[in-house]
Amino acid sequence: MTQIKLTTEHIKFLKARAHHLDPVLILGDKGVTENFIKEAKNAIAHHELIKIKLAGRDRDERESITDEIVTALNASLIQKIGATIILFKRNHEDPKIIFNFK
Repeated sequence: MTQIKLTTEHIKFLKARAHHLDPVLILGDKGVTENFIKEAKNAIAHHELIKIKLAGRDRDERESITDEIVTALNASLIQKIGATIILFKRNHEDPKIIFNFK
């Protein structure tokens, strides 16, 4: 299924929901591996909204890694804060996050 089109209101809502979340994954020295993507897919399918910490990377490397992860997960990038990214992907079979607006 396709992702929902996120409006500014959706993004603000998701940023507020993500504020208190801890990272579910930390990208280590091995980088973006097949196992990392598998774990990220499981986490985002279960939670819909996740934080991932990109440890020990410079800014340019974080940018390319973020693009790689977003593409592999077919997720929406909600926010980047330093070495932490927040991603959202709607689970159409079992939605966890309910938007109370259009």
